[in-house]
Amino acid sequence: MRAAVLRSPHHPLTIEDLTLGAPRTGEVRVRIEATGVCHSDLHYARGDLPSRVPIVLGHEGAGVVVEVGPGVEALAPGDKVVLTWRPRCGQCEYCSSGRPGLCVRGRVHAESNGLLRGGTRLHAGDEEVHHLMGLSCFAEECVVSQESVLRVPDDIPSDIAAIVGCAVVTGMGVVLNRMPGAAGQAILVIGAGGVGLSAIIGAKLVGAHPIIAVDISDEKLDKARELGATHVIDSRRQDVAQEVLAITGTGAQWAVDAIGRQETVTQAMASLRPGGTTFMVGLGGPADQLSVPLNNLVQAEKSLQGSLYGSSNIGVQLPRILDLYRAGRIPLDRLRGRAYRLDDVNDALAGLAGGAVGRAVISMT
Repeated sequence: MRAAVLRSPHHPLTIEDLTLGAPRTGEVRVRIEATGVCHSDLHYARGDLPSRVPIVLGHEGAGVVVEVGPGVEALAPGDKVVLTWRPRCGQCEYCSSGRPGLCVRGRVHAESNGLLRGGTRLHAGDEEVHHLMGLSCFAEECVVSQESVLRVPDDIPSDIAAIVGCAVVTGMGVVLNRMPGAAGQAILVIGAGGVGLSAIIGAKLVGAHPIIAVDISDEKLDKARELGATHVIDSRRQDVAQEVLAITGTGAQWAVDAIGRQETVTQAMASLRPGGTTFMVGLGGPADQLSVPLNNLVQAEKSLQGSLYGSSNIGVQLPRILDLYRAGRIPLDRLRGRAYRLDDVNDALAGLAGGAVGRAVISMT
């Protein structure tokens, strides 16, 4: 089986032939058909986020089940599936209360770079190779925990299913789940990458107005307009807070920071109206810190909150998003960016770092 392996941060991934072990109890083997290219993969490749190496990257995948291990009853060979990087144990307080993104077992993958039931199924000869987020989708096949798999309808294109599994559900989810009564209210989205564009799609779906996109790329701002932004701001040339105030008169009720930097958080908080809320969905480095004006939080009753995986109940929300796509209600086809082959994975990561427009996808078929 061929896979893209990170052997050292700051070095290109290498395409290698690996041995993939059979699924054990509660595990599933999946033939990958498509996988999205996410900034989180780039963070690991650059060493911004730590991982054990060697490791196969990729966490936004879709494909077909080829084998199931003992105890797997909800899935069978031939099922079309999307993989989710946050497992759902179904038993802890968070899963039981509809917040599986905070599942107590969710950190197992990140901390061990293995699977939920322990160890790795990937080897290069006698050498262990690790799993990113329990998935490792930059590969022809992967073995994953059954808690990280959801069935999808056969007529959903695999490249659409793949990007819904991370970018779309993260961006749309923060709007659908954390912004009650957003219809007719101003939403600001900073960063028009895959997640930010998905937030714009969600904002248009719920009837928010105006929908303001911020980026430093003219091409990304054009794509934001295409997908629903009513106004765009080029933060290289314009003061974000002043422009938002000019557009809205009072500031935005909601802001989504899809970048995760001090300067973008500052822009978002300064652009809020009194009582407004900024949601952070972009990741920084593990040591990154934020500073916000304390009195402004108190006197204007502004809020700054995090949102992981769109604060979504993935097992419920992801199928609903796919239903909206099938009904023609959300333009996910226009969210897709350039298509790559597995051999071109380093070009895909370089394109992402260079500001490529839309969500790039690696196709295995």
